[in-house]
Amino acid sequence: MFHNRNEGLALALPAAIFTGLLFLLPVGILLSEAFQVDDGWSLTGYVDFAKKPLNQKVFLRTLKLGALVAMTAAIIGYAAAFCITNLDSKARGRVFGLVVLPLMISPVARTYAWIVILGRTGIVNDAIMGLGLSDTPIRILFTETAVFLGLLQLFLPLMIISLVSAMENLPKDAIPAARVLGANWFQVFTKVILPLTKEGLVMGGTLVFTGSLTAYITPAILGGSKVLMLETLLYQRVNVANDFVSAGIIATILIGMSFSANLLLKRIATARK
Repeated sequence: MFHNRNEGLALALPAAIFTGLLFLLPVGILLSEAFQVDDGWSLTGYVDFAKKPLNQKVFLRTLKLGALVAMTAAIIGYAAAFCITNLDSKARGRVFGLVVLPLMISPVARTYAWIVILGRTGIVNDAIMGLGLSDTPIRILFTETAVFLGLLQLFLPLMIISLVSAMENLPKDAIPAARVLGANWFQVFTKVILPLTKEGLVMGGTLVFTGSLTAYITPAILGGSKVLMLETLLYQRVNVANDFVSAGIIATILIGMSFSANLLLKRIATARK
């Protein structure tokens, strides 16, 4: 493409400088804080952080909710993607537009809307009391359930988009042929659809899982101080306690979890190839 290597390097240089100064350098400074002690460098901060019960609880909760949101999004996403790809072109465009629409709305506005839905005087509690399931409003806000629902509605469109793109590349006769050969729908999914759409699942799973780990607004609004996640704990450590060592440790954990999830999903996707 280029007459010599230097031309390519020259064109890539601005992007490399931009990435280095505005991303790698600030992140590197924050991460280095986790290893600094008064007399040099040490892993003591990580050991002390891991010993605290609160930090252990927040870590496990973040991992659990991230995994649950990703798995639930995958289940709903496959069903939605299958329906969308089997519509005619006109209807497919309209439905796909509805899937993309939430991404055009501020995550803050979308999250605050769930306060109206899940609050003590919200739609859910009105329905529960109207059906006679409870005499008093149930506390749904500031629970793990509220955070789970908020994260799911926030990142589900990304999973659906990824799976729609993957399923559009399925051979047209793959599913009908499997059905003719006697496969039930569960076998069609596990033996045909899933293997042929693994790349879409890896992409969507990575986006949803890492997004759930690193989201701040939704856990802060729907979980508050009662349901701390690693991101909200990081915010507290920096802005309340001025503890940059813990902030660096949390940032390192989040980066490690994100890369590990991506590698695991890629490993699963290529396991049978």
